[in-house]
Amino acid sequence: MMSERNGDHNVAENGETHRNPTEVKMCQIVLPCHSNHCGELSAGQLLKWMDSTACLSAERHAGCSCVTASVDDIHFEHTIGVGNVVTIIAKVNRAFTSSMEVGISVTCEDLYTDRHWRVCQAFATFVARRTEAGKVQLKQLSPHTQMEQMEYSLAAERRRMRLIHAEIITDLLSSSTAQLGECQEYQDAVPAERTRVESVELVLPPHANHQVSTFGGQIMAWMENVATISASRLCNAHPTLRSIDMFHFRGPSHIGDRLVLKSIVNNAFKHSCVSSCCSMEVGVCAEAYQGGEPQRHINSAFMTFEVLDGDRKPCTLPRIRPEPVDGKRRYQEAIARKKIRLDRKYIISCKQTEVPLSVPWDPSNQMYLSYNNVSALKLMDTRNNWVLTSEKNKVRLYTLEENQTLCFKVEMYVSVSAEQTFHLLSDLRRRKEWDRHYEECEVITQADEDDTIYRIATPSVSKGGKGQDFILLASRRKPCDVRDPYLIALRSVTLPTHPPTEDYNRGEVLCAGFTIWEESSTVTKVTYYNQATPGVLPYISTDIVGLSSSFYSAFSACSDFLEANKDSLSTASQQPISATDMLSLQNEQ
Repeated sequence: MMSERNGDHNVAENGETHRNPTEVKMCQIVLPCHSNHCGELSAGQLLKWMDSTACLSAERHAGCSCVTASVDDIHFEHTIGVGNVVTIIAKVNRAFTSSMEVGISVTCEDLYTDRHWRVCQAFATFVARRTEAGKVQLKQLSPHTQMEQMEYSLAAERRRMRLIHAEIITDLLSSSTAQLGECQEYQDAVPAERTRVESVELVLPPHANHQVSTFGGQIMAWMENVATISASRLCNAHPTLRSIDMFHFRGPSHIGDRLVLKSIVNNAFKHSCVSSCCSMEVGVCAEAYQGGEPQRHINSAFMTFEVLDGDRKPCTLPRIRPEPVDGKRRYQEAIARKKIRLDRKYIISCKQTEVPLSVPWDPSNQMYLSYNNVSALKLMDTRNNWVLTSEKNKVRLYTLEENQTLCFKVEMYVSVSAEQTFHLLSDLRRRKEWDRHYEECEVITQADEDDTIYRIATPSVSKGGKGQDFILLASRRKPCDVRDPYLIALRSVTLPTHPPTEDYNRGEVLCAGFTIWEESSTVTKVTYYNQATPGVLPYISTDIVGLSSSFYSAFSACSDFLEANKDSLSTASQQPISATDMLSLQNEQ
């Protein structure tokens, strides 16, 4: 093993080469002892290496012992053969109170062909262990490069998703039972009981970390082992692990504990393009006990496997016959998790240019649409190569042409508190008080305290032409701390209840919104962003080329609107704390 301090050789904004002090790099050559039956690196072994690298990064930042709290979903893009070199890079993206997010990237290298490829990316949460002096207060990170700033900003949004991960499944199961489908009986189905595996491991000193607790990576490797056996019993073949849903460590285990690992196939799935089952979900849990004490729940995970043929294509799998009651519940939950995986892959993982401008909205994909909406705005906010196009009375217009897309931003300062500015701008119904392009605005759905869907109508840009209307998801976010802005993110969604009409051309917005930074208690920087689409370009093209100053007029009107209402009673201040905010307070590490 080689573990080394290897700086992030990125260029900081001041032009100097930046070395990230939390980065840890591990290089491993895959030996036969690390491989499975196919001569490929065991996924369990890879998880051990990833966890140890991430832990070293977390401890380098914290200056004390750290434990794994959770690992986000992992999708394995490629397998790794014996003789290949695996490179794992981990670095802290953001520290909160006593927890921190560590980003992990895994790449592979063929030494004989000099070919490199990406294997997977993961985000792990580590918690600094309490010291003799009490609870640890982590020092905060200061991002130096554009990439670090982006990951720092997105870490807060990913943390938000982790805190309500369980709620998403619960809500989907309670509201979409009919959608998920009933459990059907098939004559050729394999009884789920046949795939049940139970194994016990005695935690010995070699399995412990430097804190004398069971190494988290070792637990994950044991879980992957029993899950693979379950999958093999369904297919009577050697399965390949494709993805893992979030690992969440609920408690520690120690040397001398007996670790009981249980797994079973929950469901077998069809791919969208075929009628037969091509993948399966295996549920696995780990429980610990010592002596005659009751078993403690340590960890749970859900792993998706495929069986690949000689051309690396998925083979047909048998159907599963779930056990009564609990088996049918797991069968339904597996369908819900699959839907969430597809939503996440479709909405979050794809490149922006490959995602339709308007994504269908339904309550089950709300969290991922909201995440994508806020993340897209944060990504635009972290870019540092904007070009100043014009400036008039302290209202600045910037443009950015990149990857055949045109983005623009408008920046100004107002003598209004950031919180009040946020409350005034986040209600889009009031935007028509200062923006002449907002002719009509109505609330369609108040999804929760932070997400609202509006219908907005705008006038025609040409005489006698039709106006446009937009169905927009508005996601608002308060800062996690003083280094974050207030955010109001906008993107188009589609609703079956609001199809396009003959009276209006349906416009679409891929990414737009406001970032609101507190400069002082009375001065706020307001920045408006828009990733220009065909529906938006007619309204802004003359401003960008310098033939018009309508943007100056609109944002001067916005400034006047904010100034006139800076002392008005905030409607948001009268609202109860949101469930998400309450959960964040309860789970703050």
